[in-house]
Amino acid sequence: MRCILWISDPDYTYGSLIHLINIRITDPLVKEVMRADARKNYSHLLTVAREVVTEHGADASMRDIARRADVGLATLLRHFPTREALFDALLRERLDALTQKAVEFEKSNPPDQALVSWFREGVAFVHSYSGVVALMASAHEDPESALYASCSAVHESGSRLLLRAQAEGTARADMDGVDLFALMSALGWLGDQAAFAPRGDHLLNVITSAILTNRAGGDVKKAA
Repeated sequence: MRCILWISDPDYTYGSLIHLINIRITDPLVKEVMRADARKNYSHLLTVAREVVTEHGADASMRDIARRADVGLATLLRHFPTREALFDALLRERLDALTQKAVEFEKSNPPDQALVSWFREGVAFVHSYSGVVALMASAHEDPESALYASCSAVHESGSRLLLRAQAEGTARADMDGVDLFALMSALGWLGDQAAFAPRGDHLLNVITSAILTNRAGGDVKKAA
């Protein structure tokens, strides 16, 4: 925070001025104001970043985000040192919500319904930002990625629901969590294509019918 002091008393010496500044900056109230200001800036940057990424997808330029937020690139990088750090902040809440959804569906639905319901939620999520599929796939393979922990939690949630349905005999046994995420990602990508977007729901039903066993197409729709 930049502090501007107007000193009119001629008895103030340079040393006194430095002492006064130190007192003011280290004062708990001033520190809280500085923290509140930093939180406000962080929130503003995230809001602008969300707008830019919605418009331009995961390839949105950090420089464009800084320009739209009316701050210097250095300020943006101070809050988000890398593109992945920015996307971690943008996506973390929704990724955590997706992980929590798995727990809720698991507690309140039969295994097959829980799996399909969560799968639908996952497809809607990966369709949220253009290009997020590739970003998440890359992050899941890189333990050093800022997105790694959140992506891993989502993968583990899907795998757990799939295993539960497989144990009951209502999901095919020749696939695993990686396959599930790949299918989810593929449907998210198709949803971004103008030619396939109108058929998104139909394609989703086709895929969920292929994942489950001994289920009629109408039953799959009910599971959503």
